[in-house]
Amino acid sequence: MGVKKIEKDSLFREILNLNSTKLVVAGFYAIWCPTCKQVEPDFEKLSNKYDRALFLEVYVDKCPEIVPIEGVSTTPTFILYRNKLQVAKIRGANIAAVEVKIMDLYEASHVAAVDDCGVPGHMDLSSFIIKRHCEALNDSDEHPLPRLFENSGYIESDCDQQLILSLVFKQPVRVHSIKVKAPKNNGPKLLKLFINQTKTIDFDTATNNLAAQELDLQPDELDGKIVNLKYVKFKYVHNLQIFVVNNQTEVDVTRIDSLNIIGMPTTVINMADFKRIAV
Repeated sequence: MGVKKIEKDSLFREILNLNSTKLVVAGFYAIWCPTCKQVEPDFEKLSNKYDRALFLEVYVDKCPEIVPIEGVSTTPTFILYRNKLQVAKIRGANIAAVEVKIMDLYEASHVAAVDDCGVPGHMDLSSFIIKRHCEALNDSDEHPLPRLFENSGYIESDCDQQLILSLVFKQPVRVHSIKVKAPKNNGPKLLKLFINQTKTIDFDTATNNLAAQELDLQPDELDGKIVNLKYVKFKYVHNLQIFVVNNQTEVDVTRIDSLNIIGMPTTVINMADFKRIAV
């Protein structure tokens, strides 16, 4: 598909706006930068290999307004965008690291488009969850936590109706709402939500400690209905732990077919790290 060269601030913004549901991979280059010239052929190869993504070469000499906004302090810098938001940043000429990030975010099924998630201006945060770092307590051997991340799988409790789910994000996120799909008889009812715990909490801690929020789910909310959270309490979330206290009919086993976390990544730009790039 090739790489599109960007030499105007307004063009960069226009392209992001027009391609909000695509993965956009932008290489920020300087005309005078020899390292940028060295990585150009490899970046071009990536654009042909991952043809459903959009690749940009943004020349900071010609686009001075977006440099501080995007937190570009050195060249080359590679920034990946989804829904007009930064989802990854690699400083320096590490094309291998760029490809790793592309592979992680490339498939359209990994991330729902803004319009698809049901909350304008937000997105499904599934692609920001580090699945290998997630954990569940009291999930059954036949239907453990990894099944929750599969399109046709589900998680089920083991010894009783309680579950603890610990979800870890790649970067800080703002959580706006959740969507749960589960059977109306043994789907979750009372949830206690905890954030930014240093480790997975146990059942005693979850029972006795004050949560960031409690949700009393009704049966009609178990069909993927958007359940809003107290947004002010979930503005900077590294990890989210969900304690399922009970289910709808107090039967022995709780089942969750799908769980979607809706929000947006929090992109932090440290302006103290920014150094003006000479023209």
